[in-house]
Amino acid sequence: MQRIYEPQDLLEAELLLGMLASEGIDAHLTGQHLIGAIGELPVCGLLGLLVEDRQAERAHGLIAAYNAAQPLPGEEPENFQGVLLC
Repeated sequence: MQRIYEPQDLLEAELLLGMLASEGIDAHLTGQHLIGAIGELPVCGLLGLLVEDRQAERAHGLIAAYNAAQPLPGEEPENFQGVLLC
């Protein structure tokens, strides 16, 4: 298994786990149980996404596409300016 990404928080980790699962990639999250032990202090590197070696390249590509995503151009509603609507 390879550690392919360090999510910023549990929310991003769960989002990426779901995205990878929907693409047929079995990913595992490490470090989620350590987060509660540190309270609200920011600590980097505790969370990690792991995938099988044979799926690592494809998973890297999907996560790179996720990180490069931009909002679609168009008119934004006045009450949601600057908010990404999905």
